Amino acid sequence: MKQAFRFAPVILAAFIAACHDTRQPAEPAAPILQGQQLRFPPGHPQLAQIGIAVAVPGKTATIEMPARVVWNEERTQRIYPAFAGRVSRIVADIGQPVHPGSVLAMLASPDFGVAQADTAKAQVDASLTQRTLRRQRELFDAGIVARKDFEAAEADAARAQTEAQRATARTRMYGSAADVNQSLAITTGIAGIVVERNLTPGQELRPDQSGPGVPPLFVVSDPTSLWVQIDAREGEAPAPRRGSKFELVVPSLGNERFEGRITAAADFIDPATRTIKVRGIVDNKDRKLKAEMLANARVERMLGSGVLVPSSSVSLRGDQHWVMVQVQPGVFEPRDVEVGYQGPRDVLVTKGLEAGDSVVSDNLLLVARQYRLALDAAAQSARPASSPSLGQKAAAR
Repeated sequence: MKQAFRFAPVILAAFIAACHDTRQPAEPAAPILQGQQLRFPPGHPQLAQIGIAVAVPGKTATIEMPARVVWNEERTQRIYPAFAGRVSRIVADIGQPVHPGSVLAMLASPDFGVAQADTAKAQVDASLTQRTLRRQRELFDAGIVARKDFEAAEADAARAQTEAQRATARTRMYGSAADVNQSLAITTGIAGIVVERNLTPGQELRPDQSGPGVPPLFVVSDPTSLWVQIDAREGEAPAPRRGSKFELVVPSLGNERFEGRITAAADFIDPATRTIKVRGIVDNKDRKLKAEMLANARVERMLGSGVLVPSSSVSLRGDQHWVMVQVQPGVFEPRDVEVGYQGPRDVLVTKGLEAGDSVVSDNLLLVARQYRLALDAAAQSARPASSPSLGQKAAAR
């Protein structure tokens, strides 16, 4: 029993020493530089973080451009008030299908009443001048009136008839021309769906409340066909040609794809965004797409000779592009290249790479940093040792 107590302090000290052992595991050996090649030791943990891509022949490249879905303006009507008035009744609401001539709302408009009154007066004047013309013709045939009086009556009748036609056409364009009721119907001229409504009962309207920046009373559109506004970068100008097809990818719909067609492309660059405005059209019979959705438009572009690598594989040093090539597993070397096309996803390398070459695609900066550290270490080891100073010699004695 005394011997057990005698060895207890020794065991306790060993246990405490083991608990306070703070030795760290040995770090892996650093990559070394041999010639121009950076060599990682086998099994180095950083090798698992380095992504490798293989250069492929560059026949075509997929160009991805930001896009926005908007109403098809060829099938859209924005309706503003033609006369001042007060909203007396709202007939149509958002989501309601309409046809040409469908009434959307009714206004009580004194200004439209003035136009109706002008039409009624013009019709009365036309009727009066026609009766006068008939009397003048009878008198002229009997030789009672002169020719100039008859011709003046003809001119008055023609002017009155023209004014009546003009006034009638104007009031018929906006509503009934039969009587003066000051009731103005807001109608649509196309078939579609009411997609926007910006008026309330009793609201006062004026015709000067229209134009850019002012919301229309109603927007009627056919949502089964939509436009796509595409912003093409300067270097992508040759790709979106009129009539060519594109693929619309909508992130909010789970990256669902829709096929579209380019219908127009601008001949100038927007100075604010430095992009070229391109317009496409896409079918929307199933009504999945909604106006103002954000999407990406993908277009295939024909490329020249060269190889394609991911854009993350190419870096720029000054004005020189370069890549990091894997010559064998764990061995990398930098290589200067020439670029023919550079997009957000792919880069066409026209000189410096061959099809089948392996390049770093992920964590290129990590490999470049290790290469620079190895280069500095090699330069440090090659530097001759400096002679000891007088203080160092005195310390040695």
